[in-house]
Amino acid sequence: MGEKREIQFLVKFSIVNLSEIRADNDLFRIDAGYWRPDFIANSRLISREKKIRDFVCAEIANIKSSPIDRDFEYLEISKISMSACAYETTTIAVGSKPDRAHYILKRGDIAVSTVRPNRNAIAFVEKDGIVGSSGLSILRAAGIQPEYLFVFCKTRYFVNCLVRANKATMYPAVSNEDVLNTPLLVASDRFRSCIAEVFQNSFACLKEAKKQYVGGENVLLSELGLADWQPKHQISFAKNYSDTESAGRIDADYFQPKYEKISNAIKSCKGGWDVLSNLVTIQKSVEVGSAEYLDAGIPFVRVSNLNPFEITEEKYISKELYAEIKQHQPNMGEILLSKDGTPGIAHYLHEQPKKMIPSGGILRLKSKKTGKVNGEYLALVLNSVLTKEQVERDVGGSVILHWRPEQVKNLLIPILPKGKQTAIQEKIVKSSGLRARSKHLLNCAKTAVELAMEKDEKAAMRWLKDNAGKAPA
Repeated sequence: MGEKREIQFLVKFSIVNLSEIRADNDLFRIDAGYWRPDFIANSRLISREKKIRDFVCAEIANIKSSPIDRDFEYLEISKISMSACAYETTTIAVGSKPDRAHYILKRGDIAVSTVRPNRNAIAFVEKDGIVGSSGLSILRAAGIQPEYLFVFCKTRYFVNCLVRANKATMYPAVSNEDVLNTPLLVASDRFRSCIAEVFQNSFACLKEAKKQYVGGENVLLSELGLADWQPKHQISFAKNYSDTESAGRIDADYFQPKYEKISNAIKSCKGGWDVLSNLVTIQKSVEVGSAEYLDAGIPFVRVSNLNPFEITEEKYISKELYAEIKQHQPNMGEILLSKDGTPGIAHYLHEQPKKMIPSGGILRLKSKKTGKVNGEYLALVLNSVLTKEQVERDVGGSVILHWRPEQVKNLLIPILPKGKQTAIQEKIVKSSGLRARSKHLLNCAKTAVELAMEKDEKAAMRWLKDNAGKAPA
């Protein structure tokens, strides 16, 4: 007789009257997922009388009704931070706009991703004229502080409302109407002003962090004579046959003059230069099949979770699987570098990270202790235009870009004088600290709004007073 095993199932169910279904939603949703107990509890946190649509402008200009005849900054969903208010834009040349380029944004707009709402990718726009993707819902506050509205949109309540509203079967997504119809906690003027003030402090820290980081980039590029240089694609140029033989490549794009400009600038660096493999050991990580993913557990970091300033969490693996592959756990002082999908994203680990496993599309770079470069400086070089152009030249793959390990090893790295490297390091360390402070303040503001929903404003204000001042110095 084989061993008998008892299997237990956790069953969740809701008993809902037809009258509740009719009263609770305009679309008459009867699918069981919509009526999960946690969704019902979430919907009862605040009144449905006031909704986001009551506090935002109805009309947002777009590039179809108001065409743009200039280069512009483009904001797409993938460039929005999931844990902060940060985002990056891409400069688009006039006449080559992406298919999804749509909204003309203004300072103070809140751009909410309608795709995969559980990720909570939301941007607080800091200047006029940026063009946003059609995959965004744009909230332009009217009659309420935009800072408060942004913080509200970062709460668990808001995320759960949008996850509940999802009607897609293959790829989670909500509509602009779903966002606008979300009930809004319209707290007292005093409470909203307090939340707005904390957010403003968070946003100011983030702006200063960006300034410090750009300052570090400027030191690097100025030393190489590339401070004002912009890469340009040339339609025609001449190359010797001997160049194609030595490179082992005959595709014209590989020999674009802009790549040669970068290589020459690096090799002319006053402090010298080297290839990446002489500065670090390069270790491949591990592949994990999607069947191993869990809803909770040890974070499994994929390329989409990696950026220079943060590592987000979406997929998890079991403790048992982690124990089997824990040799791939990254450590403080290492750099995680993407090689697939979006090659060339580098994240320097300033502190010992919690348990996590990087995916096979991410390399672990460990310093060889040569004394030639420090970690912060090297990470900045890897995220700079110097590496971006070398990656663009080297990568292959028609569907998913792939940067081969051999190409990674031969990446050219400029070796700036120690004083310049230290100056860059100081700016990066300061930038990192400011980002940590910004994130802490935003989390405090978000938690306070959640407490106001779950308890009351007084309890939320007390908690905020006790915790906002504990932000990293």
